[in-house]
Amino acid sequence: MSCASVVDVLAFFFQTHDPTTLNRQGNDIGASYRSAIFYLNEEQRRAAEETIADVEASGLWPGKVMTEVTEAGPFWEAEPEHQDYLKRYPTGYTCHFPRPNWVLPRTTSAAG
Repeated sequence: MSCASVVDVLAFFFQTHDPTTLNRQGNDIGASYRSAIFYLNEEQRRAAEETIADVEASGLWPGKVMTEVTEAGPFWEAEPEHQDYLKRYPTGYTCHFPRPNWVLPRTTSAAG
């Protein structure tokens, strides 16, 4: 079994949510619904910024990417009611889903 690269994970991230809305995902509004990438090292930061440039250049989303790129800090696990939401509520609301025809063309050095 092979591991996905950071760029593969980032491409999936951008395929499954709208990164062009500031502090919003679907009907959910507020800073906790912002699009954000938290990096652990400079390689991850660079890959995030290059992937954002690829997303913007691709025209796959209808506006400027608003995704925040910031160094990872302390992590807090979400409250129990936010864990496995769609498993507990299979017909629950979500705006996150893979868009099967959305394929990110790689134009920067992150492709390597």
